[in-house]
Amino acid sequence: MAYQAPPVSASDRPPAALTLRGLTVGPLGPLDLEVAAGEIVCLSGPSGAGKSRLLRAIADLDPHQGRVQLGGDDQQQLAGHRWRAQVMMLPAESQWWFDGVGEHFPASSIDGLAALGLDEAAAGWEVARLSSGEKQRLALLRLLARGPRALLLDEPCANLDRRATERVEALLLAWIRECRLPTLWVSHDPAQIERVADRHLCFEADRLVAAP
Repeated sequence: MAYQAPPVSASDRPPAALTLRGLTVGPLGPLDLEVAAGEIVCLSGPSGAGKSRLLRAIADLDPHQGRVQLGGDDQQQLAGHRWRAQVMMLPAESQWWFDGVGEHFPASSIDGLAALGLDEAAAGWEVARLSSGEKQRLALLRLLARGPRALLLDEPCANLDRRATERVEALLLAWIRECRLPTLWVSHDPAQIERVADRHLCFEADRLVAAP
């Protein structure tokens, strides 16, 4: 089933590539990588290889060296919160700061609930009643509602069953293609990588290499 991206523009700025130049985080790197506007690059590798840490460095959440750019915007030239307002990361386990679901969204309504198989009344729910899968899907909608220009997805379907995974993949693909968002997507599922990736890179020691 195909879904249209919700009627929220990713930005009033033109789409742009996400570029890494000499990026080093911990033992990983230096890495050079360009993710084109609208391109999905999937990352895979063993636990502890540095997948999440790499995404956190790109989001300017962990110490690192080298340059990260989104079009003409340089991570080093922007305050962290301004960078993360454009280059948004969905962690494997999202945090919730308020008691109510709706308090985490910029508007009183939540776009995309039906597309992800969620109850339309979810905006009025308490966070404490959510299952792990509901939290994961709502965290995705919370991120998209803020109009990202680039996506960093750390196993966005890790807590989901097959049907919910299909829904999340469909919604993400619609958003990424419609809004031309450069996307790094961490996944351990070869079938999912086959479905969504334009390119697949694997962690090999301290490098990223093209998957065989």
